[in-house]
Amino acid sequence: MNKGSFSLDPFSQCRGYGIPLWQCPQFLFLIMGCIIIASSVLSFVLGRQYIVDPHVVVSLVLALTAILLVIAFVITHSFEKLAQSNRLKSEFISIVSHQLRSPISNLQWTLDYMMSGRAGSIKGEQTEYFRILKDNSARMQQLVNDLLVVSRIQQGTFALRDQDIQFSDLVDSLVAEFLPFARASNVELVVEEQDPSIFVFQDPTHVRGIVSNLIDNAIRYSKKQEEKTGKSRVVIRYCMQDSFLRVEVEDSGVGIPKQDQKYIFEKFFRSDNALKHQTRGSGLGLYIAKSIAEKMGGSIGFRSAQNKGSIFWFLLPNARKKV
Repeated sequence: MNKGSFSLDPFSQCRGYGIPLWQCPQFLFLIMGCIIIASSVLSFVLGRQYIVDPHVVVSLVLALTAILLVIAFVITHSFEKLAQSNRLKSEFISIVSHQLRSPISNLQWTLDYMMSGRAGSIKGEQTEYFRILKDNSARMQQLVNDLLVVSRIQQGTFALRDQDIQFSDLVDSLVAEFLPFARASNVELVVEEQDPSIFVFQDPTHVRGIVSNLIDNAIRYSKKQEEKTGKSRVVIRYCMQDSFLRVEVEDSGVGIPKQDQKYIFEKFFRSDNALKHQTRGSGLGLYIAKSIAEKMGGSIGFRSAQNKGSIFWFLLPNARKKV
């Protein structure tokens, strides 16, 4: 069925457009149809009470119904055009992202091969150029992956494969992964009170993605150094909160200006602080983290003050302790 055609099943049509039900043209048309019917009946009842001539009453009711139908058609037609544009945009992003993955992967493989020296010896200055190329190709790969995730979220094709996760193992692997980046950024990564008995039944890839996004942001925006160590500090802590897993990532970074805080989970948004300190990013990480957390039945939030750091937290259900 053509996604732009009318359907008696507005739910499937809305899924096709990848938009909420209350924004779906077919659903809006059904709601407005009910309103038109109710308005017509009400106007007929009121007309019978105050107008003697029944022909005048019928004429007024028909005129009102016609006007409301025209208004309903114009509104739903406009919403349908917007919905189609939204669907085409999501499909375009998905197709382009898929097409970019292969050439970027080939570029990264070629760079690794040349930097290994198997294609011939390379000098120090050339190595630096190759390193810059590799860093930028990695950034492109991350952006493409983020765009694919956003596309799947918007199209409602975001799948979850839940399984038991020992959260301490997940945190340990992420700390090991981020350690070189943290050291290069003069940041100390600290995990408070590891508890190997905490498990959560969720999709490990996406849970890892949420924590990874928060740690990555915390390291990037950590600027304030402690007097004792001469380093910035990023603290990861987690605990059970009823049947939920609560995770916090705290940094001593630049913080988020109060006027920007309400936009922080929006797509492509980057605060003035981020631009001022020239930290790299696409503005998609927190949007993806929020979407994934909510898809899993959880929630996400933060506390922040400008130049005093931030604490980002999230809650996930289906957590328990195993002895």
